[in-house]
This record gives sequence, structure tokens and C-alpha cells, in this order.
Amino acid sequence: MTKPGDAHAMDRPNIVLILADNLGWGELGCYGGGALRGAPTPRIDALADQGLRCLNFNVESDCVPTRSALMTGRHPIRTGAMQSIPAGHPQGLIPWEITLGQLLQGQGYATACFGKWHLGDKPERLPHARGFDEWYGIPRTSNEAMFTTTPGYDPSIVPLPYVMEGRRGEAARELHVYDLEARRRIDGDLTARTVDFIRRHAKGPFFAYVPLTQLHFPTLPHEDFAGRTGAGEFADSMAEMDSRVGEIIDAVEAIGAAENTLFIFGSDNGPEFRRPWRGTAGPWTGTYHTSMEGALRVPFIFRWPGRIAPGGVTNEILHIVDLFPTLAQLTGAAVPTDRPIDGVDQLDFLLGKQPKSNREGFVYFIKTELRAAKWRDWKLHFVWEVEPNAGPNHLETPWLFNLIQDPKEETDIGTQQSWVRGPIRLMVQAFQESLKSNPPIPPGAPDGFIPAPKA
Repeated sequence: MTKPGDAHAMDRPNIVLILADNLGWGELGCYGGGALRGAPTPRIDALADQGLRCLNFNVESDCVPTRSALMTGRHPIRTGAMQSIPAGHPQGLIPWEITLGQLLQGQGYATACFGKWHLGDKPERLPHARGFDEWYGIPRTSNEAMFTTTPGYDPSIVPLPYVMEGRRGEAARELHVYDLEARRRIDGDLTARTVDFIRRHAKGPFFAYVPLTQLHFPTLPHEDFAGRTGAGEFADSMAEMDSRVGEIIDAVEAIGAAENTLFIFGSDNGPEFRRPWRGTAGPWTGTYHTSMEGALRVPFIFRWPGRIAPGGVTNEILHIVDLFPTLAQLTGAAVPTDRPIDGVDQLDFLLGKQPKSNREGFVYFIKTELRAAKWRDWKLHFVWEVEPNAGPNHLETPWLFNLIQDPKEETDIGTQQSWVRGPIRLMVQAFQESLKSNPPIPPGAPDGFIPAPKA
């Protein structure tokens, strides 16, 4: 493998990264769902058969923190991008943060973001100012599509949500209101733009980041998929998502680039918990906005013909922050050295050059609160909350679970296996010391804010 800075752009693979929204571990056929959830997912299932299916890929608590972790390789407790904020309020990543788009743009990649950004809605924080040559999508989130049909909504107080587009060096444009009808259409539009981008950059290298909007509430399918499954709108939306992923796969294959393209599909967090759009985490307990395994573990698939062996399945621990240094290593980019990077390079593991992940565990925060820590087959909960907003229980004595023997996290074994607390506490202590020496960026920090490490 080339060292950072050694490779030539022509030697580097294309990268397609599709991120579903609120897709639980148990929804897809290849993860035990599919037909059981009313919607077979043949295209994504085939993608899994052709590559590596991860059973223990972990993310952050919900949309914003996971996307900030993906883009920076840093846990959101460091970046201040920890939660969804309404329009007009300071939010997202400050310009000091270096995004994955900037890394790849600096390596000669054509870069595009088509979908939900959710990392800042000011001009200086939109995708086309943060490492993407072009973007089309929504700056925040899909629940805003319900604004215009909500009794009492006043656009003079809360601005209308818009679908937007922008190009590097130009001002972004508001194209049309993001209402319920636009919400049904948007993933079709995102896919069409992605396919066009792939065709225009067939000679490569290109990076297409496609954060789709399905299955986020309101989970409404495109009219072409409405009624297709006979199992309701949620299942129809899942069928649409599978088909959209298939369209993008077909576009890569149509330009003859499959063997030179790393194709990644995953989800930003655990399943939706709001009825009637509730999803499932399969064998795991919980949804997003909790520290249960159903929140942490999500579907993630890597395909690279000839480089990643087909039919692979792994229960090794991986984390969303790992994509930043892994893709940097793959493309010859240099990872920033002036800030803590929480991700670890997993390229050799993904390519089958080593049997084990380079990660043994991680700490898990919701906003600024340490909720849990995961290490090898164990999980230590400091705060217990199975359902979002059910009232977290701050535990005087943390609860310990073995996730192989007790995947639903039902029986505390802290007394029987108290030795496990030692290495977990050391991991937590090391992270907390890092926060002291490199103070976190406060939420809502202005664009000019530059964090200074403590002496």
C-alpha cells in the first residue's frame, strides 16, 4: 500500500459512499430482515454477497453526530456537532475542521455530495464550501418536510425549508420548497444526479457521497414505489432505497469502473422509533438516541472487486470515525496531525491482509454525557436508557454485559466478571485525559474559532 502522498491520482480508486438515514440493523434481507419487513432488498443483499458485511459496525447516537464523525474522523464531543439544531441557529462543523471531502479534493478527486448534509446551513458550512465540488440536497433534515402541512406553522417566524444546490466557489441556490411531495421525490433526484456525476467523471478518480433520506420520518416513498410491496409506506420506502442503491451500482458498472471503485453502503444510526415509522434493530435492543446496541450497530457493507474478498462476514469492531483515516490511507492523503483523530486506519483489515480490526473498543457519548464504553465482547453502561426520552437512569455502579452471551443486554455481570472494568476504565480515562489536553469545540462556536491545546 502506498504511503500518504506517494500515489498518483490515476492509481487511486473511485469511492462511492451511500449513507442511509435511520436504517436499523434488522431491516435489510442480508441482516435478517427484507421479506420479513415486507420488502425484499435484492440489490443491497447482492452487494453484501460481493463484499464484506459488517456485523459490528458502530456509529454515534443520531444523524448530526454520526455525520460529523464521518467527515472528520473525530468523535462529536470534540467537534461540537452533537445534535440537530433548528434553522437559523449556529450549528454544524466550524471551518477549522478538515472534512473527508477536503482530503479527497486535495488528492485530485472530483467530489460531490448528493443528499442530506446536516453539518451546517450557513454559506460557509454548506458542502460546496467544505470539500465538495458540487452538491444537491437538503441542508438539515427530512422532518422539516412536514412544516407546511402543520397547523399553525408560520413561515415568517420559522423559514421554509428548501432543496438546494451549490458548486464550489459559487453561492448556493434555493431550488424549491422541501414539502411532503418533495420529500417523496428527493431520493430519486439524488440518485439521478449521482448517476450523472459518475458518468461525467468516468475517467476518475471521483468521490460520490450520497446521504439518502430514506428511511427517516416521514417515511414516504416515491410515487413509483407507492403500493409496490403491499405492506405499507415504510416497506415501500425500503424497496425504493434498495432500488436507488441498485441504480448507482449499475452506473458504476456501466462505465466499466466496478473493479476500480470502492463501494460502501451503510446507515447513520439505529432504527427510527417514532410511530407509525418505527424500524427494527433485529436481535439488538434499542433505537437511536440511546446507548443500546440497537443504536450503535448499523448495517455496513464494503465492496471492491478483486481487492475485498466476496462473501465476507465479520464481527470485528469498526467505527464510523475509522473511515476518515482509512480512506486517507487508501488515497494517499495525509491525516491532520494538529488535532486528535479518533479513527484508526482499517485498510489492511478490509483488504484481508490481517484478520483482526485495529480497534478493540470505543467510548460513547450522547451530547456531552458519557453513556457507555464498548471493549471487545463487553459493554459497560454508565447511564441506562432503553427507549429515547424515557428518562435516563444514571447508574451508581455501571452495568456490564457480555454481548456474545447476552446480545439484548439483559443481565448485568459486573459482579461475576468485574475484571473487565479495568481495561474499559483505562480506555475511558485515556479519552477523558485527551479532552483535557485538547479541549472540545463548544457547540455553536463561530466560524473563526480555533481551539488551542492546553500546555
